[in-house]
Amino acid sequence: MEPESAPPFGDMPADEFRTYGLAFVDWIVRYFDEINSIPVLSEVRPGDIRNQLPKAPPASGEGMEAILADLNRVIMPGMTHWNHPNFHAYFSITGSAPGVLAEMVSAAFNVNCMLWKTCPAATELEQTTLDWLRQMLGLPEDFWGIIYDTASISTMHAIAAAREQLTDLNIREQGLAGRPEVPRLRIYASEQAHSSVDKSVIALGLGLNALRKIPVDEKFQMRPEALTKAIAEDRKGGWRPFCAVATVGTTSTTSIDPVAEIADICAREDLWLHVDAAYGGSAAVVPEMRHVLDGCERADSLVVNPHKWLFVPVDLSVFYTRKPDVLKRAFSLVPEYLKTQEDGEVENYMDYGLQLGRRFRALKLWFVLRYFGVEGIARRIRRHIELAQAFAGWVDEDSDFERMAPTPFSTICFRAHPAGWADEDELNRLNEKLLAQVNATREVFMSHTKLGESYVLRLAIGNIRTEARHIEKAWKILKDKLSELCKPGGKHDTRN
Repeated sequence: MEPESAPPFGDMPADEFRTYGLAFVDWIVRYFDEINSIPVLSEVRPGDIRNQLPKAPPASGEGMEAILADLNRVIMPGMTHWNHPNFHAYFSITGSAPGVLAEMVSAAFNVNCMLWKTCPAATELEQTTLDWLRQMLGLPEDFWGIIYDTASISTMHAIAAAREQLTDLNIREQGLAGRPEVPRLRIYASEQAHSSVDKSVIALGLGLNALRKIPVDEKFQMRPEALTKAIAEDRKGGWRPFCAVATVGTTSTTSIDPVAEIADICAREDLWLHVDAAYGGSAAVVPEMRHVLDGCERADSLVVNPHKWLFVPVDLSVFYTRKPDVLKRAFSLVPEYLKTQEDGEVENYMDYGLQLGRRFRALKLWFVLRYFGVEGIARRIRRHIELAQAFAGWVDEDSDFERMAPTPFSTICFRAHPAGWADEDELNRLNEKLLAQVNATREVFMSHTKLGESYVLRLAIGNIRTEARHIEKAWKILKDKLSELCKPGGKHDTRN
C-alpha cells in the first residue's frame, strides 16, 4: 500500500524523512550495541533470501514501516556481519560510526566529483585528506594521491601507467594487437601477490603469460636474486620487462617483500615499481611500525586501503604515485562538454583513471581522521597487533597447533597438528573439517589459505570493536572443536 503521506510528485516529505531518519539511526545504534549477541555468520541456504522477495517490483509505493520490517525479517537473517568483532576471515574491516555518518551526508549531497567544477569541495577535500594520510604514513611530499574504489582497481591503474611509460611503443594510440614490432611485455610479482595483478594483465590485454611469478623465501617474501635472474632470462628471451609489483602485507600470510632491494633492481633495470600495501600499509601510522614501508619512498606507485585497517567504510582505496603526469597521459580524454574555464588552474580527477563518475569518498576519510585523530587510530591498530601477537603465542605454546608463517601485523596463519598426525593429506582434511566446525558455530568466522600443499587457517584481527575476550573466544572454540574431531574412534575422527 502506498504511504498516505507520499505526494503524487517529488520526494519523501521532510517530516517523514526526519521520522524515519531518526528511526534508522536508532536502528544502527542498536545494531552496533547488540552486535555481540548476533551470530557472525548466516545459516540461510542458497535461494532462501530470494524466495522471500517478490518476483516483481511494487506497483505502488510502500511505507517505510514495511521496508524496515523486511530489513529485519528478510535481510538480517542472510547477513554475514563484516562489522562483527568476531569476524576474523579474510581481512577484518570496520565501518566505524563516524564513517557511517559521513556516508549519510555523502548520499544526501549525491555529487559527481569528476571535475573540480562539478564539486570544488570534493576535489579539494580529497587533495587535503590524501596529503594528511601521506604524512601519517611517512611518505615523501612528491607522492600525489587519488581515491579509487578498491586496491584491485588501483593496481590496474598502476600497471596501465607503467605501460604508458613505454613511450617508444605508443601503446595508447596504436594498441598492442597486430604490431609485430612490439616486444612481449613482462611484469613481475611474487608467488604470494594478490590475484588483482593477474586480473589486471588480463584486462589490459597483456595476457596471463606476461606475468611472471617470482619465488619466495621461507618467510613468503619475494627473493630479490630470483627477480634479477628472471629479468635477465626474459631480456635474453626477447621479452621487455616493464613493471614489478612488491607487496607489503600479502593476502595469504601478510608477508612483507624486501621493497628496498626490489627498488634497487627496478631502478637498475628501468622498471616501474608498484607497491601493494593495501592491508599492511596502514600499520605505518603506528610510529614503531613505520619500518614496514621502508623502501616505498622509491616506488613509482603505491596503494593503501583505508577501508581495510583505518576504520573507513568500504569502499575507499588510496593510490599514490610519484608520476601523476604518466597516469594522466594514460587516461586523460576530455570531450568538449567536459571542458571548463578553470581547467588550467585546477585538478580534474577524471583525468587520472578509467571512470568518469566519482563518489564523494573523501568525506568519510575526513570524518574518520578528524574524529579519531592520528594518535587514536595508531592506538587502535597497535592494540590489534598486540592481540595478534598474544594469539600467535597461544598457538606456539600449544602442542596441538603450529604457526605456519610469521605474524608481522595482525593476521595469524596456523593449523592444527596434534601429536601422531604426520600425513599431510590427513592434516589437510583435519584442518578443513576444523574450520568448517568452527564456522558452523556461527559464533566466529575464519578463513583459510594454502601454503605449499598445506591447508592453513587464518585469523585476522582488525575490527574496531574486537577485544581480548573475542580472541579468547575464538581460541576456545578452536580447541574445543579440535578435541571433538580428534576423539579416538569418534564420528569426527578424520583418519577413520
